[in-house]
Formats: sequence, C-alpha cells, structure tokens
Amino acid sequence: MEKLLELYREWAGIKPARCEKLAGSGSNRSYYRMTALDGSTIIGVIGTSRDEDHAFVYLSEHFAQQKLPVPTILAVSKDELCYLQTDLGNRTLFNELKGGREADGRYTQREKNLLIKTIRLLPKIQVLGASGLDFRQCYPQPEFDIDNVLFDLNYFKYCFLKATGIDFHELKLEANFRLFAKDLTSEASDGFMYRDFQARNVMIDRNDEPYFIDYQGGRKGPIYYDLASFLWQASAKYPFKLRRELIHEYYLSLKHYIEVPEVAHFVRRLSLFVLFRTLQVLGAYGFRGYFERKKHFIDSIPAAIQNLRDLMTLDEQVFPYPYMMNLLSELTKLPQFAAPEVQPAKRTDGFKTAADNVFPANPLDGPATFSKYDNKGRLVVTVNSFSFQKGVPEDPSGNGGGYVFDCRAIHNPGRYEPYKQLTGLDEPVIRFLEDDGEILVFLDQIYSIADHHVQRYIQRGFTNLMFSFGCTGGQHRSVYSAQHLAEHLHDKFGIEVRINHCEQNIYKILEAK
Repeated sequence: MEKLLELYREWAGIKPARCEKLAGSGSNRSYYRMTALDGSTIIGVIGTSRDEDHAFVYLSEHFAQQKLPVPTILAVSKDELCYLQTDLGNRTLFNELKGGREADGRYTQREKNLLIKTIRLLPKIQVLGASGLDFRQCYPQPEFDIDNVLFDLNYFKYCFLKATGIDFHELKLEANFRLFAKDLTSEASDGFMYRDFQARNVMIDRNDEPYFIDYQGGRKGPIYYDLASFLWQASAKYPFKLRRELIHEYYLSLKHYIEVPEVAHFVRRLSLFVLFRTLQVLGAYGFRGYFERKKHFIDSIPAAIQNLRDLMTLDEQVFPYPYMMNLLSELTKLPQFAAPEVQPAKRTDGFKTAADNVFPANPLDGPATFSKYDNKGRLVVTVNSFSFQKGVPEDPSGNGGGYVFDCRAIHNPGRYEPYKQLTGLDEPVIRFLEDDGEILVFLDQIYSIADHHVQRYIQRGFTNLMFSFGCTGGQHRSVYSAQHLAEHLHDKFGIEVRINHCEQNIYKILEAK
C-alpha cells in the first residue's frame, strides 16, 4: 500500500485526502479509489504479477493511441506492480442489466440500447486495437492456438464431464476434440481477442457510453470468440430474438473495419465458438462448483447446460464431431440437468385459460385468457401479389385479410420497355430490382414483422395468416415481394405457404417440411 501512496504523491505532488478500497473482482489485483482535496478521484491498482500489469498498461496505452474507450494510465511504478488510472465510476454494464436478468430476459429498451452500443464497439477494439499492436507484450501468451483449445477442452473433460459420472470412451472423445480444435483454429486470425469480454468488464459513464476494462488477458485471435463469450454468458438470459439482433448489429459494425465473410459462413464459425465457449464455461463451473464447492457456480450450471441443449438442435453439418456431440447430448439428458417442465396454466379467479400452455408467459404476467383460435392446428400462410387497380384480395379463411403492403414507392421496372412483358419472377426483373436496392431494404423490414407474427401464430396454434403485396399492375414489384416473403417464411419456419400471384394467374403451394 505504501508503494501505491508514494506513486500517487509522485504523480499529484501531494498525498490523497482519502483512499477507499473497492470490492474485489475475480483477479488478484486490489483496487482503491483515491480522492484529492478538490474531490476529484482516480483509481490506484496493486497487482501481484508484473507481467500481467505490464500487459494491461501496454494495451491501455496502445488502445488510447487508437482512441478506444479505455481508462487512461496516469502513472506506473518502476517495478510495474502499482499503477494509477482514470476513474470510470461504479456503473458496470452487468449492474445496469440487472433488471432484465431478474425479469428472466425481458430487457427494457434502455437496457437493449446499452447492449447495442457495447456490441457495436466490440469490432473497434478487435480490429483497430490490433492495428500496430505488438502481441509479444500480451499475457500469458501472444496468440490463440490449438494448444489453447485442447487445454480448455480437457479442462471441461476432467473438471466437469468426469464429475458427472457419465461414461465415455476417452480416445474417441480425444480424437473429436482434436478435430474440433483444428476447425476452431483453421482461419487466420489477426484481430485482438479480448478473451474475457463480459458485462462485468464494461463500465458505463454518466452519458451511458461504454468503456472497456480488464483486457490484460487478451491476445491475437479470432473475432468470433468474444462475441460468443458475451452473448452466450449463461446468467445473462438473452432471449433468442435479442441475441439475433445483437449479432446483426455486430456484423454491420464489423463491416466498417474489415471485409466481412458472407453471412452463412459467419454464422457457422460463430456456432463453433459458441459450443467451445459453452464447454469452457462448464469446465470452470465444474472446478469452482464441484471441487471448490462454491454455490454460485453450482447454481450457474443449469443455465449453461440449457445453452448446450439449445446447440444440440443445430444441423450436424455445423458440428461434424459425432462421438463428442452424442456424448454432449447424453450429458444434457442426465437427471441432475433435466429441463424444467412447463406446467399447464391453472384456472384462477374466474379466468378461462388454455388446457396447455402453448405460449409460455412470464410468471409475473398472471394467467392468460383463452382465445377461440388457440391451439387449433398447424399454421398455413397465404401470400398474394395483386394490382391496386383491381382491389385487395379477399381472405377466404375468414381471418380478416392480414397484412397489406404497398410496393408502389419502389422504382418500377414496368416503366422500361425491356421489362414490360416480364414479371417479378423473371431474372432480368429480379436483377433490376436488386441492383437498385430499394426493394431489399423494403423487404428486410417486412421480414422482421412477418417473422415475429408467424412465430407467435405457431406458438399459439393459429391456423391462418395472410400477407398481400400490391403495386400498380400486380406484375413486377408485388410479384417479386410476395415470392420472396413466401420462400423466406417457408425456409425459416418449414410451414405450408400458398403463393397466389393474382394478376398472373399463378398459384403454388410450398408444402410444410
């Protein structure tokens, strides 16, 4: 402590008026808020590892030169075991998101905005932070490699898998581990991998802007790791829709810094790192919980197992490691990790409720009233294209007509002679519309609305939904839009979709998968 006070005196020319020790974090470093006579504050840090402190100081100074949101290093002791940095306050992103976690993943718009701001900044520290960085200064090693992966996979095996008592063939599992490790390290990685990117390591200033801390374990590595680490943090309870939105925000932000891989490849690579990170976390929970008997980590295991259970639903082509995946599937089915059963809704206070809970609600919402359309059968979606000159198509299902979208604001290929005899199903018209780009933006917004609506209708057991797209003649823009929405919904949800191009006398059924 004397060394820290002496460092403060050398920096400020006077001893601090007050020095308050802050609550401990997961590291071995000690933090103190040091207050001057005028009330201004800085943070003093006492470390136990010279190499770790050196890495943090070097990275902080490098990131500051790149104008990244990190604390400023004010002074460092000669032995590098003490240093002073700017005070970013007491608000961590983790604490700011407490309400959403306690509401079982129902985050407010403000909480979502904080998450979006944070995830948009991640590519900046990964790409700009890596620019000109001397990775030899990183601690404890300069680069993420196959040895890293195998160490963490074996950590999972010995600290978690064996502790559950499940039976497995070590050589077969090791062979799949090596394949998995090879795939994880198969792409060149020139970015800065934060390594411990989580909500506790993001500070929020008075303007609700994020700042990054505790990146001293970072190294050269793949960009996917940090995104998986952040979004699949077991205790965060991010709902699927929010995760998808944050991945989209990250992807768009990444485009500002590097040439991004195409979406399908990006998602496949991310899925590999989500699985790796999940096994890594279970290894840590096993050691801290089963061996050190720390209740918090034991209590955290079910949420991590649920993440693993969700991954089991992905196509086997994403995870081509049959023995490992079969073993993990068996792991999620062990009695101690059984998924909680959804209980049927009960009749209370005169409310009539559904016989089974086709759309599970938050317990705080109370019982849901019964609709005559609930749980009637499989959903069938009808998608029409039509001409506004001839009127909106009727809905024979009796469901009232659904959505009607007006395509007439989009640049019309029908105004040009080469396209007048063609429709929105023909390649030249498709190219015209997509090269112009307006229709892609238009449909992206509609996909968002339609996805939400279809998902709810499926959950509630509704049977009919209709979307209609109109333009001047029902030939180009409306036909293109209707066809693409129909194929999008069929591909995504596997439901039956009926396509009706009214003015072209084309009717087609996309069978349920």
